[in-house]
Amino acid sequence: MKNCPNCGNLCDDAVAFCNACGAPLNGNVPYQGAFDPSDHTAEFDANDISQNKVLAMIPYLMGWIGIIISLLAVNNSAYVAYHVKQALKLQVVSILSIVLCIVPILGWLAYAVCAVIVFVLTIMGFFQVCSGKAKELPILKKLAFLK
Repeated sequence: MKNCPNCGNLCDDAVAFCNACGAPLNGNVPYQGAFDPSDHTAEFDANDISQNKVLAMIPYLMGWIGIIISLLAVNNSAYVAYHVKQALKLQVVSILSIVLCIVPILGWLAYAVCAVIVFVLTIMGFFQVCSGKAKELPILKKLAFLK
């Protein structure tokens, strides 16, 4: 049995990584930590994020008008452009879900569920901007348009 150098967990001699924290036990492989492919925060400059948070919040707060305002005032900020694309996806999904209203009762219920989901995703996007993150929103990351 070996002790993990990172967390002190007792591990089998045959394993190469700690089963508690994932750190390498043989010392040859550097510990990388978890990788989230939907997190794009590292692609943006920290100065860009801090200076343009308000412009990145506007599309989530004001919908289509906020998207237009942010696009006009974007100032070549990749961070704002990223969040404008996320908000634009939300708005497009919101408009497409209106088609569900054609079907009486079940369509109306499905539209209500879609509207709640879009609202929750909008809140999540807003709070990601507040925390300086650039993560793809959970359901929208599967949609291929506006990459």
